[in-house]
Amino acid sequence: MTQLLPAEFSDLEPWVDWALPTEAQRYGRRLESTMPELQAFYDAALPRLADAAAYLDTFDLENLPEDATRLLHVCYSLINISFPIEAWHQARVPDTGAATMDAVLEPVP
Repeated sequence: MTQLLPAEFSDLEPWVDWALPTEAQRYGRRLESTMPELQAFYDAALPRLADAAAYLDTFDLENLPEDATRLLHVCYSLINISFPIEAWHQARVPDTGAATMDAVLEPVP
């Protein structure tokens, strides 16, 4: 099997499908996931967040290797699901019904 994340983060390989490059993709995945799925990802990835940040800081953001870019995207997804897990206990923003807001432009790192 091909390793998609840096070797130091092989324990996060089961979650590599969360390595989504855009906020819209991450948000969509969050809404499509069950709370148990979000909780499992959160429980696996959160303890590794500080190590991932330290690892990623060793690279120039403009020249990340592909495996490090995927790790960064996994971290972004973790951030995207943190409020639903920690505060709301649901994937959607509370009391928003069917309302949506789509970002037209992605932030530039």
